[in-house]
Amino acid sequence: MKQRTALITGASKGLGRALADGLAARGWRLVVDARNPGSLATELSDAVVVAGDVTDPAHRDALTAAVQALGRLDLLVNNASELGPSPLPSLIQLPLGSLRQIYETDVLAPLALVQALAPQLRAADGVIINVSSDAAVEPYPGWGGYGSAKAALDQLSAILAAEETCLRVYAVDPGDMRTDLHQAAFPDEDISDRPEPATVVPALLRLLDARPASGRYRAADWAVVPDAAAGGGQ
Repeated sequence: MKQRTALITGASKGLGRALADGLAARGWRLVVDARNPGSLATELSDAVVVAGDVTDPAHRDALTAAVQALGRLDLLVNNASELGPSPLPSLIQLPLGSLRQIYETDVLAPLALVQALAPQLRAADGVIINVSSDAAVEPYPGWGGYGSAKAALDQLSAILAAEETCLRVYAVDPGDMRTDLHQAAFPDEDISDRPEPATVVPALLRLLDARPASGRYRAADWAVVPDAAAGGGQ
């Protein structure tokens, strides 16, 4: 069996980094990107690291070229996200320029990567994971920009699944995590009680292993409960 390959955006920290570590431990080849890649190249020594912003078409071209050079793509994880201004403003106060940037990062860039990489994904009967949020379905005050963008990403995922039936397309809500984005959403709060992103990775790996029908999933539904680790998937 050929070595599987994944592209993960926003992989320098948070969930993207944790998932990259998890897949690397399983022997996957990785293409990873981040606006500030830091020590990614040394810490993920076998990964192809492409620095840049997913909203930049030239950067997306570089990611596509990196995947093409490896000759295969089994998994695309659209993890890079933009929250918007912090503290979170109401929709009445949200600058439209900020809303455009949120949509460029959270909606348009993921679709652009899917469009560019569709041939490689189809050839591998691949999987797309679009990282969503409970803010896509719950009307939290202050989350109008981010939440509506993630709702749009959910709908794009559902339509892609209906159109690209050879692929598995998952919109995944990872739940609350101790990340920079979550801290920016609550700048004056202590979020140390939130779980680390690494705790979500086993659920995502379990989802990938099970390869259920395309759809929207919560990572919590795929978490392994210690007393029932041998139980069913959901």
